[in-house]
Amino acid sequence: MAYRTENPATGVVEQEFTSATDADVASAVERADAAFTSWRKTPVEQRAAALTAVADAFQERGDELARVISTEMGKPFKQAQGEVALSSAIYRWYAEHGPALLEEETLDVGDSAKSVVVTEPVGVLVGVMPWNFPQYQVARFAAPNLMLGNTVLLKHASICARTGELIEEILHAAGIPEDAYINLFASTDQITDIIADPRVRGVSLTGSEGAGKAVATTAAQNLKKSVLELGGSDPLIVLDDVDVAKTAKTVAVTRMRNAGQACNSPKRILVPSSMLDEFVAKVVETVEGMTVGDPLAEDTKIGPLSSVEGRDDAVSQVERAVEQGATLHTGGKALDKDGAWMAPAVLTGVTQEMDAYKEEIFGPVAVIYSYDSVDEAVEIANDSDFGLSGSVWGQDTAKAEEVARRLEVGMTYVNEHGTTMPGLPFGGVRRSGYGRELGRWGFDEFSNTKLVRVAG
Repeated sequence: MAYRTENPATGVVEQEFTSATDADVASAVERADAAFTSWRKTPVEQRAAALTAVADAFQERGDELARVISTEMGKPFKQAQGEVALSSAIYRWYAEHGPALLEEETLDVGDSAKSVVVTEPVGVLVGVMPWNFPQYQVARFAAPNLMLGNTVLLKHASICARTGELIEEILHAAGIPEDAYINLFASTDQITDIIADPRVRGVSLTGSEGAGKAVATTAAQNLKKSVLELGGSDPLIVLDDVDVAKTAKTVAVTRMRNAGQACNSPKRILVPSSMLDEFVAKVVETVEGMTVGDPLAEDTKIGPLSSVEGRDDAVSQVERAVEQGATLHTGGKALDKDGAWMAPAVLTGVTQEMDAYKEEIFGPVAVIYSYDSVDEAVEIANDSDFGLSGSVWGQDTAKAEEVARRLEVGMTYVNEHGTTMPGLPFGGVRRSGYGRELGRWGFDEFSNTKLVRVAG
């Protein structure tokens, strides 16, 4: 596995990194295990102060961090700045709320002198992180677990090695001990060995279904806890009382954010049959008006995909959908220039028999379906192997909420999609994975909820 920065806007390899040797990996596990003994005993207030310093550093170095995101995986600079700000907010949330969440809880059971629940760390954890939100997704794993007193081994995506180094540098400078958080340029086989090591107590992965299955299998074989955030094919249901033009524009922008490379992007857009033509026309107009260009340029709305391979996969999925009978309204082709460029696409007419109906399209492709009744819309929305999130859009918010509650997903929204905040739980069901991150739920996955009871 080659760790390197290959700028997806140019196709130029800008930096290469040295992969970890087996000896490096063995040393990292040993160091993290030794560090756990002292880090777990570090006063909660001191751990919180370190996370506050991390949050401050993310704010102070925001443009630098955002530029690295844009260079490594192609995210437009303004969107990358938003990711950095969200990462900062997550570290700060746990610094501010962590001490209270870690306080002992007294149980009123009435037949003992004392019954309390203590939340304790479990030990060394390994995080396997993806490239599409390279700083935010590290934050939502690392922040709660460092606050708890766990120690962390972090394997970042091979194309985000510089981000991995920067995060480690910032955490150490802020007061997280060097051996309590270790960035590892490890291979897949080495990660398998790490998970199997008895000193490692759990693993969190955000990534593909294939990677999730491999990690979950190894974790289960070794009786380890795992948290998986995998793919998604989020439904977005538009009700018949919306402002069509306004909603279509908002939905188009939402779908194309990060070039459509988000697990919780609205990949299946469902609109009433009566407004289909108007809605599609506005989405096409909006998409065609979005600047596709240099991610560091001020006016860019859609950058390149993260890699040529990823671009080719998305283009192939569009081509196959058209071959099977879908209608392509715009885009869908690779752009004739160096880098991982693709013209954003809009598809309609996808049916159950087509591959695109069940697949996750990880790229700038809006797939729009029509429906004749709300029950039909919900049926289509739930006819998926995934279950990350979903949303419903309508002026009658009570009705929209009623429909949203019928979606079989981990997160539902009304008149917004995919909103992520430090205090909100994040996670899905079905093939979208299991477990939750962020908020108080971020403490639950890798902690020991220990009962301490004194008889009456």
